[in-house]
Order: sequence, then structure tokens, then C-alpha cells
Amino acid sequence: MTGTARPDVLVVLTDQQTADAMSAAGNPYLRTPAMDALAAAGTRYTDAYCAQPLCTPSRASLLTGRAPSALGVTGNSGGPADPLLGRLFRDAGYDCGYGGKWHLPELDLPAGRGFERIHPAGDDDGLARAAAAYVGAPRERPYLLVASFLEPHGICEWARGQPPRTGPLPPPPPVPELPPLPSNFPTAPYAPALPDLARRAQPHTHPTADWHEDDWRRYRHAYYALVERVDRNVGTLLAALRKDRDTVVVFSSDHGDGAGAHRWNQKWALYEECVRVPFLLAGPGVPAGAVDGRLVNTGLDLIPTLCDLAGIAPPPGSSGPSDPSGLPGRSVRAPDPHPYVVVETRWEGPGLQNALGRMVRAGRHKYVCYAWGDHREQLFDLAADPGELVNLAVDARHAEPLDRFRRLLAAHCAAGADPFARFVPPPAGPP
Repeated sequence: MTGTARPDVLVVLTDQQTADAMSAAGNPYLRTPAMDALAAAGTRYTDAYCAQPLCTPSRASLLTGRAPSALGVTGNSGGPADPLLGRLFRDAGYDCGYGGKWHLPELDLPAGRGFERIHPAGDDDGLARAAAAYVGAPRERPYLLVASFLEPHGICEWARGQPPRTGPLPPPPPVPELPPLPSNFPTAPYAPALPDLARRAQPHTHPTADWHEDDWRRYRHAYYALVERVDRNVGTLLAALRKDRDTVVVFSSDHGDGAGAHRWNQKWALYEECVRVPFLLAGPGVPAGAVDGRLVNTGLDLIPTLCDLAGIAPPPGSSGPSDPSGLPGRSVRAPDPHPYVVVETRWEGPGLQNALGRMVRAGRHKYVCYAWGDHREQLFDLAADPGELVNLAVDARHAEPLDRFRRLLAAHCAAGADPFARFVPPPAGPP
């Protein structure tokens, strides 16, 4: 270590950023120099998944290391009784700061959560300046700072014809200059009914029923512009890091956005665009310029990873074999990566009782199971079909892997007392 016995720790969160919405991931339709520089300085994890594609459940998981269903936090109300992260690092001798969006369930950080609030939610420019001042200040103890930016969540307002909270966007360019539609824009055969029912039940959230293809291209342009906006603020913060102190930096997002794939805006659905998020890690002991394809559950794995890099022992029951959430979290640097990851989802609203779903990713395959509705099971070979257009669950030739995932999900739910267990179909064949 250069300046401290333990490294400083900076966690940078954006809101509603899908994993591929950065130029470091090969996306040519936006420029994210700050995110790209962080990826070049450290490791980019390509298969990192949020715990649930919704703000409060995902953030609750990030700050506790437990699954949303284990916490009982599966909607945008309520919050964990003990957001562990701040208390854990404070007790280990760290100064702990938090700026920006909290949403557990209060939008701003309340007192007694283990952090000093350095800036309120909703002002990304001000947060960047406040966070830069925090990391640049002289101090005797190491710090943990969480900088939680709002964008690109403003795409929710933009879709309704409202300006994002961080300010309006300039008019879009002519149609020929807009980003193209994604290759998986069309509705796929044997698509699940539940997400579409939820979309039609929530027109304020999904004001897209009458959109034409050009509207979706404008949506993608606005979304990328908001990612570029938050990247500039991330750059302001990263530029303020002191060179005389070792700093671990984690960059991620609470969940993704459909970004027009499957004609989907917003989150909730278990499409890759909604559940796979950026995860960048840089600092002492982290390989530079690396790309890592191991599976990551950001909600379960953030605390063990930070403890690993800071030399802090994770507390019993939070992120080890005794964790009641079914699959224990672990440091992303662990030699034995997750054999699988599970993502949860839940819709709320009229006509959406038990509107639940689970996703299991293992190897090249991904299994999705919704609680009800036509075509509620999906099975994809992501290596051959990254756009999730060919549902193998309806093909009898894939009965064996389908049954394998049914058993895996059933065992996972049983281990964590997950109430979704009663919705998992029984295997059709013998083990």
C-alpha cells in the first residue's frame, strides 16, 4: 500500500444502465471515456447480473449481500432493516460516505444507516462535485464512498414526454443518424405472456403501445445520451482520486433497461438487457485491461468482493454458506466462481397478483420461469442466441436441459425458503 494500510474504496452506481451501454463493451453508438478508462485500468465482468431488475430490491441486495426474497424486499417500498455495508466498513475503521440516490425506500439517505450523507439524490452534477471533494480531501483513515448517480434513469421520464430530472435533452438528430434497432427488436415466437400483460396494465410506465420503429430509435438515442451524461460526471469523480492513496473502484448499476430489445422499455422483465449490468473493478491486485466472463450476482457478491479487497472479514450469515438466500455470495476474485446465478422479479398493480419470475443462468444456457401465463418457461442457448429469440423450452429435443434447470431452480428455492418454489414446474422425466 502507498498511503494507507487499507485501500480507500469507491463504489460508483448508475441507475438503469444495461451492460452493453458503454463503448468499452463494443457499443459504437455512444462514447463513455470515463467508463472505458476504468475498464482499461481494471477488469470488466461481462456476465454480471443484478439481484432483481427494480431499484429498491436491487439496492437492498447490494447493501446487505442477500437476495430480495430473503429480505422480503421485492418492490419499491420497504427496505432492509440493516443495510450492512456502511456499518461493516465503519466498524472496521473506515470513514463512510454516501451521496445520491438511496431509495430504500426513502429517495435520500436517512440517519442511522452507517453512512454520512454527502449530497442528496437527483442532482448528478452536484454529486460529482461533492464526491470529488470527498475523495480528494486529506484524511487519516481510509474511506468507503458510495456515489449513486441518477442517470440514465431519466429515460423513464423521456419516454413519457417529460424532461429527465437532470435536465432536458437536446432534440434528436434526423432519423438516418439515429442508432439502429437492435437485432432482437421483433417480438420472438413463444414469448412469455406475463411481461406483455404487465406492459399493457401499466401504460404510464410503458407508453409505447403506439410507437413506430423510428420512435424506438429515438428512445435508444436518448438513452445513450443519458449514459453519456452520467459518464461525464463519473469522469469528474475519477479525476479527483488521489495518486498517493490506493483506491479500489467498483462501477455498476442497480439494473438495466430494455433499450428497445423485444420492444421493451424499462426494467422488470428478465431479458438480458434488463438484468445484465456493468461491473468494472479496478485497484490494487486487480488485473488491468482484463475481460472476465465468470458469473457475478452483484447483489450477493459486492460485499464479499469489497471485504476481500479491503482485508475485512465478511460477517457470518451475510455472505457465506450460512446465508439463507440459497446461493452464497463470494468475491468475484474467488477461484471457484458461481456455478449459476438467479435473478428474481415481481410486478405490482391491478391484475398482477403473483406476477413473479425467476431466471437461472448456468454455463451457456439461461432458464426463465414466470409464475403464470402462456409460454411461462423459456430456455435459451446464449452462446448461439444472445438475443433470446429461440425458445428451446418448446422443443422436445431440449427436454433434458429443461428438466435440469427445473430441478436446479426448485433446489435453489428450497434452500432459501423462496416462495417461488410453488411455481416451479416439476421435471417431466427421471433425474
